[in-house]
Amino acid sequence: MADGQNIDSELDPYSRLLSQSAESVGPAVAGIEARSASGRARGTGSGVIYTPDGFLLTNSHVAQRAESAVVSLADGRVCDAVRVGDDPATDLAVLRLSGNGLPHATFGSSAALRVGQLVIAIGNPLGYQATVTAGIVSALGRTLRTASGRLIESVIQTDAPLNPGNSGGPLADASGRVIGINTAVAGGAQGICFAIGIDTAVEVAYQLMHHGRVRRSRLKLAGQTIVLDRRLARALERAHSGAVMVAEVMPDGPAQHAGLERGDLLLELDGEDITGVDSLHRLLTAERAGREVEIRLLRRGKPRALTAVPEAD
Repeated sequence: MADGQNIDSELDPYSRLLSQSAESVGPAVAGIEARSASGRARGTGSGVIYTPDGFLLTNSHVAQRAESAVVSLADGRVCDAVRVGDDPATDLAVLRLSGNGLPHATFGSSAALRVGQLVIAIGNPLGYQATVTAGIVSALGRTLRTASGRLIESVIQTDAPLNPGNSGGPLADASGRVIGINTAVAGGAQGICFAIGIDTAVEVAYQLMHHGRVRRSRLKLAGQTIVLDRRLARALERAHSGAVMVAEVMPDGPAQHAGLERGDLLLELDGEDITGVDSLHRLLTAERAGREVEIRLLRRGKPRALTAVPEAD
């Protein structure tokens, strides 16, 4: 029997899951040193490689500080990286490393997560490379306000400990699939950490790779993904039970002008189902900016339809 198999057989099931997950995603985790135009270090963070030709996901607040970046891989290699694009609205960015055949992670689905599910975070906190911490999914559908004042929605809350330098590293499930990008810690608290769901990250990464920025329109509201009561979903003849509950309507924006209110449940936009915050973001394309869209919703249990004009973001 191989030595690795002997070690695995000695581990309890919980430890075996953590170890296997870390071994799966760990080689794709990188340390990032952001540098100014003069080459001076401006900060550090983490990232995860997701293609064999060197595309890497990290946080916008890590990449924005960099005129250039040096990336350290788990196997000891050091690469230069260029910024492909960043999106402060979701605190996500894509870098490109030189090289091919690089270790890369597999993505899971943040929509399939459940509260209480085991997760691990991997990164380079305080310069300690390939540090693994473990915890559970504490809550889903959180809203996080960035330093710029923008709201990031559909955020994962976890108690897997994070420290400075973990930003941009992956949050992975017990199978070693990346289900989030670690982004922040609640100041003054213990065990309250946040990650951007990978479903959002995949959409953002696609646009950054193709356009260098995310092109979208917006309603200027904050929302939360909710699950409709099964009987209500059937009565509405909806194939999906997900919807978006309006948590905040920002002043002097399209949502306020359309008459949307806090507590409204958004069901459809121009005849397409709104199944959650991620789907609403996908529907608010650049092409919808400046033209009327119909929003179907529930307000205090009664169906309504409103017209809004999303603005360019």
